[in-house]
Amino acid sequence: MNAATPGGPDPEPDLLDAIRLTADPERAADFAASAHRILADLVREGAPLGWTDPPPADEVAELMDRVLRAARTGDGALRAAYAGRRLVGLGYWLRYARATNRQHADLEKLAVAPEAHGRGVGRSLTTALVADARSARIEVLTLDARADNSRALGLYRSLGFREYGRLPDFVAMGGRRYDKVFYMLDFRTNGDGRPGGAATTHGP
Repeated sequence: MNAATPGGPDPEPDLLDAIRLTADPERAADFAASAHRILADLVREGAPLGWTDPPPADEVAELMDRVLRAARTGDGALRAAYAGRRLVGLGYWLRYARATNRQHADLEKLAVAPEAHGRGVGRSLTTALVADARSARIEVLTLDARADNSRALGLYRSLGFREYGRLPDFVAMGGRRYDKVFYMLDFRTNGDGRPGGAATTHGP
């Protein structure tokens, strides 16, 4: 997963899932372009989203179409955060493609528009996506992030994720090297490592 730095607490945005998003013709038509604006702006500022340069609009449109199709078939979940009619953040998870791993999913991207940082949008998106994973009976929700993205990693830990490994100096960006950190949220435990129900999410 690649994550831009989520913000802190503030008024909750309107969080749309794929069904509500596509049911609104105006938002659905503008979604790919709005997502491209956010992702391109963040990458331009150096956010760890998997691109070294701002992605082209057609690449983002293709990605968003793939995510929406996955969400419609139960193979993923999308959340889009709106302040009024303006998209200010998005995130999604996808089931693993391998047949033996399809009970698990990966939180692949979480992005908050620069103008919405510090308003709790990242926390709201992540919390909603965790709830979606639990509802979909996902067993383990994973993510990966750049090790220097301390605010995002702190957020994930506060929501019950724990580190299960890292690759030293794995990510190359701007002539520098960063560890790649792997986190997991295991819904098969009680949150304390013991077998049982879903892990309990909690605030900081």
